[in-house]
Amino acid sequence: MPFRPTHLRYFVTVAEEGQVTSAARRLQIAQPALSQAISRLESELGLQLLERHARGVKLTPEGEVFLAKARVAVDSELDAEREARALASTAHDVVKVGFVGPPPTITAGELFSAFASAYPNAEVAFRDLPFPTGTTRSWLEHVDVAFCHQPELDSSLLAQVVRTEPRVVITRRGHPLSQSSEVDVESVLDQTFISYHPNVQATWSSFDSLDDHRGGAPDSMTADRAETSMQMLGIMSSCEAITTLPACDAKLVEHAISDLVAIPLNGASPALLSLVCSADDCPPLVGALVRIAAELSSEPAANGAIAARSG
Repeated sequence: MPFRPTHLRYFVTVAEEGQVTSAARRLQIAQPALSQAISRLESELGLQLLERHARGVKLTPEGEVFLAKARVAVDSELDAEREARALASTAHDVVKVGFVGPPPTITAGELFSAFASAYPNAEVAFRDLPFPTGTTRSWLEHVDVAFCHQPELDSSLLAQVVRTEPRVVITRRGHPLSQSSEVDVESVLDQTFISYHPNVQATWSSFDSLDDHRGGAPDSMTADRAETSMQMLGIMSSCEAITTLPACDAKLVEHAISDLVAIPLNGASPALLSLVCSADDCPPLVGALVRIAAELSSEPAANGAIAARSG
């Protein structure tokens, strides 16, 4: 078939999103270009894969069958890309670390100082990530490892806890809670919470909204929806809403943005700030970083163990 492998990825993304517009946003390409690519794929296959309607698209019966095959091809392509990146990183002694929130050299300085001492020739390249969307494995596609509070995990992933952090409430000064020296979980569950974009993993957004203590989503949430840390802070600075953050993140936010205040939260389960990576095909330097984190932390790794490889 003459179609490009990227067209398969485009098709899978449109099928998952149910809308060309949101799929284009997720793929970071122009909507007309995405529509043309899907039309070309259909033409070259001789099949109608999608039915267009006013609210988006849905799969045709042929599209349903083809989607399963397309997913396999896309996953194989991604695996090959990840392997190539792993080999390139090893060859150049580079480890790419994604993060959500403050840079990990600030919130996990001891870990990265220890890594630098053990591997002085290694380069650490940091990348600011949006909130997790889709599968965690696909979210990690452009980095070797992520440092964040834990996203959705499966058997192909490893999460090594670096530090357990209490959660705090963060809100704008002037909010009725902002004068409190501390608050209990039960007293804030009925507050208006920051809303997250529907693409953001439910595990991630529900944790920040205290759904684990409420048993469901808040009754009141903001109309604006955050996909990144900066968007969340922008929404927070312009409305009377709250969210929760790991205490170390909230302390930095409060210091950097004078209009926001962090309030200790009693009774909330803690955030597990972790290194998250592939459990079986990570680059050697990532294995070394995880090993050092395990030595510094009393917490075991989740979803299996990683063999520490020094390259």
